[in-house]
Amino acid sequence: MPAAEVSVSEDLVRRLLQEQHPDLSALPLRFVDEGWDNVTYRLGEELAVRLPRRHAAVPLLAQERRWLPEVSRRLEVAVPIELRVGRPSVHYPWIWSIVRWIPGRSADLDPLSDDQAGLLAKQLRLLHRPAPDEAPTNPLRGEALRTRDAFARDRISALAGSSADERAWLLETWSDGVAAVEATGRVWIHGDLHPRNVVVVGGEITGIIDWGDLTSGDPATDVVAAWTLLDSPDARAVFLEEYGADGSTQRRARAWAVFFGAAMRSSGEARHERIGQRILERLFAGQGGDA
Repeated sequence: MPAAEVSVSEDLVRRLLQEQHPDLSALPLRFVDEGWDNVTYRLGEELAVRLPRRHAAVPLLAQERRWLPEVSRRLEVAVPIELRVGRPSVHYPWIWSIVRWIPGRSADLDPLSDDQAGLLAKQLRLLHRPAPDEAPTNPLRGEALRTRDAFARDRISALAGSSADERAWLLETWSDGVAAVEATGRVWIHGDLHPRNVVVVGGEITGIIDWGDLTSGDPATDVVAAWTLLDSPDARAVFLEEYGADGSTQRRARAWAVFFGAAMRSSGEARHERIGQRILERLFAGQGGDA
């Protein structure tokens, strides 16, 4: 996990609120989470404050600010649309946001129920519409699998705790995705659809968060949700059928699952390592040919 370049404390957030949004500055403030890119505080009952913890996250937040209002209009689940703009100040060097609070816990803490497979597939169908020429691109998400080949093979080959047979199968599955017919068009994709970015209450999806990797690209990058978010083969089969994933898309999505599973399993961050391990377990359970 990258080191924070700025310490985002409660005192700092309160100072920024007093300076830029004084009408909100007296609301209760509570630390919620710190990810690779952002720190989140809950503000009162209805709002949240998101602030980059490192400079690399700043353009991602700017990208959310520009494109998410347009893309999210099609979705039926909540997304963290920016309600108030945070500006750089003498106390903090970058932009930041006040967004609507989405109730629930992330899906690694409150896993999706099998009956959510259809709803998840529908949200991706609604999202995956052709992106305009000016839509952002991302060299790490949505691109052809062959562009990530060396990185993926290195991560798979170095997986600790996996047998030689398991690593060989993962490499074979990855290679099969690389060899599949590539996507012919570029659509809007979330780009980072793993359990920490899906909000759940009692097994039901309430929202999708962390849209910094929003980009145009191969929809298979999001269809990976069949393995990142769904436990049972039956739920995965429903998801893939409801989404309408053809054979090539499924092969590429399964390869993306190998990529995310291996990368997260070897990330060095305990929570991501657990997510990565669960993705790999789902893949190994499907070696017999089911979804």
